[in-house]
Amino acid sequence: MTRKWPMKTIGPTILLNQKDDTNKHTTINMFEPKHDACITQWLDSKKPASVVYVSFGSVASLGKPQMEELAHGLAATNSPFLWVVRESEVDKLPRDFEPGERGLVVAWCDQPEVLAHRAVACFLSHCGWNSTLEAVGHGVPVVAVPQWMDQKTDAKFIEDVWGVGVGMGLCESGIVGRKEITVCIEGVVGGERGVGLRRKVCELKRLAKEAVGCAGTSTSNIQHFVEELLLR
Repeated sequence: MTRKWPMKTIGPTILLNQKDDTNKHTTINMFEPKHDACITQWLDSKKPASVVYVSFGSVASLGKPQMEELAHGLAATNSPFLWVVRESEVDKLPRDFEPGERGLVVAWCDQPEVLAHRAVACFLSHCGWNSTLEAVGHGVPVVAVPQWMDQKTDAKFIEDVWGVGVGMGLCESGIVGRKEITVCIEGVVGGERGVGLRRKVCELKRLAKEAVGCAGTSTSNIQHFVEELLLR
């Protein structure tokens, strides 16, 4: 295939704007990204590698039963959690759900900045490709809850190919139960398996940064591509 259609890989492009480890903004924005000091202060108050970050992106919409199981599953863990729930989804939360001091529910956050924070232990994600790259690029293990299309393939790679996350099993009703959610989170945050996941994802983070570095494969492939265009 490459003989007929030569292909050159580039990326992860989310790291192209990351000059060093102190720069948390890895994406390129047309406008200045919003910053929520309350979220940062809350994360600053937590221990390193202790917070479960939960987000299902800007499109995926969980059903009410799944939202209820997720809420109860998070509440049953011993870990603090930051959960992004869009305003259109808030009505799906259980009426008796109280995050308390251990949990923070927000309508939006700067995801790359959150993932770069030392307090974040894992990312409970729908496994969209951008979120997957951001998790790997920041060295954060993934708890996978894919919803549709390529997300299930991404989740397969996350767990079985790259070894940087865990998938959740569905119950008979087709949703992830609260007990499964609690067990998976506790295994990643405080369990021995979590240590191995963090080690692997940090290695992928290192390789990703090398790829977009001055001598990396992404940089050289872009240069070769431009050179070939100029010769035509």
